[in-house]
Amino acid sequence: MYTILVCDDDADIRSALRIYLTGEGYAVREAENGAAALELLRREEIHLVLMDIMMPGMDGMTATARLREESNVPVILITAKSEDSDKILGLTVGADDYVTKPFNPLELLARVRAALRRYAQLGGMAVKNTDLTCGGLAMDDESKTVTLLGEEVSLTPTEYDILRLLLRNPGKVFSSREIYTSVWRDAPLSAEGTVPVHIRHLREKLEIDPANPRYLKVVWGKGYKLEDGNHEKTAGKQGP
Repeated sequence: MYTILVCDDDADIRSALRIYLTGEGYAVREAENGAAALELLRREEIHLVLMDIMMPGMDGMTATARLREESNVPVILITAKSEDSDKILGLTVGADDYVTKPFNPLELLARVRAALRRYAQLGGMAVKNTDLTCGGLAMDDESKTVTLLGEEVSLTPTEYDILRLLLRNPGKVFSSREIYTSVWRDAPLSAEGTVPVHIRHLREKLEIDPANPRYLKVVWGKGYKLEDGNHEKTAGKQGP
């Protein structure tokens, strides 16, 4: 059974989420702020966090950033705000996905299932003979590790899945919609805009100069591709 941590300062929202999640067979733990969530995460095995952004004390953004220093457990942000800047900031500090209040319970549960599926694949489902390399990048899909020039790189489950898709198809251009559909295994629901944020976060971890990437390239108007890092740089900036 998966255990989900619901972190929200609103007791009514925690109660509603507990009803939805336990009805799907998940165990639920609760916290009312970011500090309490981090303390609980250190004590118990948690498989996914539903994190509100606006909370007194330690907010969800700060808690997610702190969590990422210790764990790759999936984080889905829940926010009353709909501004793109909040979504982008949340994804940048390490969140895997987001939903906006008031949320549709069916959509939220679908996102929970997708995030848990990616986490399970990253954490323990061994796949034989699937070492993937591209230039100085290497992925061992059995141990679920990624190295860059021999140094291990820590990725979130979503970042790992995006990189694996690109590593399996070097040189192939994928649109944001295609990446979202493949990685999230769901219809984009206008959420493919999250993909560029994850790509940018990957660049920050994999590229010496993220503004002039060697590996993760933009093909303007079409999408993203992975190159081996040995090609001559193309004139013009690479974009976000």
